[in-house]
Amino acid sequence: MKTVVITGTSKGIGLETALAFGREGYRVFATMREPDCAEALKEQIEKEALDISICRMDVDSDESVQQGFDEIWRELDHIDVLVNNAGIEVHGSVEETDIWKFKVVMETNYFGCLRCIKAVLPKMRERGSGCIINVASVAGRIANSPLGPYNATKFALEAISEALAQEVKPYNIRVAIVEPGIIDTKMARNIIRSGGSLYPQVNRFGGLFAASLRNPTEASIVAENILEIANSNSWQLRYPVGPDATPFLEWRASMTDEEWISFNAAKDKDWYDAVENLFGLTARPEVSKVKPRKRKIHKEETTGNS
Repeated sequence: MKTVVITGTSKGIGLETALAFGREGYRVFATMREPDCAEALKEQIEKEALDISICRMDVDSDESVQQGFDEIWRELDHIDVLVNNAGIEVHGSVEETDIWKFKVVMETNYFGCLRCIKAVLPKMRERGSGCIINVASVAGRIANSPLGPYNATKFALEAISEALAQEVKPYNIRVAIVEPGIIDTKMARNIIRSGGSLYPQVNRFGGLFAASLRNPTEASIVAENILEIANSNSWQLRYPVGPDATPFLEWRASMTDEEWISFNAAKDKDWYDAVENLFGLTARPEVSKVKPRKRKIHKEETTGNS
């Protein structure tokens, strides 16, 4: 039986990923900070009789990660797949965001992944097989205000994943980076409430997320892609996921750095007009309840991973 450890499984992408692997017949260890908050996952495990164990693990803590994996290793002699999904979101302008918030989000989204990677690598290397899937984001390839604090962590995760992939390929260990676009999660909906800043980018960015989430992409889509990667034999490194992921990446790649900065530094009216013209998304807060026009990003433009 194949085995998988997944972090951050109390809700959203992590919860759906645990269920997807369980339904596929994996022995699943679903980790989270507070197992008492996992009622939705527990209900599905019981309802579907899935082989999923819920484990306590705080990826911010060396001790918690060590204890968590010690318990897992007592039940297993190998781990086939590690899915680093645990993550938090902090947004705001660089000037207005406290330093401690930058540290908190980096601790979870970057160092948390490193702790788990280092916990599984020795045995994967000795066994000569394994798969490490790191859930990053389109925000790990495209930096824009007010996601600077979050962007920094996902850029860092992308970089270390690329370096790691080079190191472990000779040991038959695959590394994959999953890059979701705007997915309907609690984290994404928190961004909708952005505002109250000296900087216009912070105040208007929530409108872009609100407009996109009127036609939401469910977290289960990301989970299905993660499972597909685990079951494949592909050495592909990056996997954009969702109908907007690849188009956003291609749009950014079509601009110079200076053009990208100018676009996001534009006045509100110009920025809202550009978003509507480019993507058919009405992001203006005063019309947030208006039925959106059909997007100009079409499904067939995305990769087969969406």
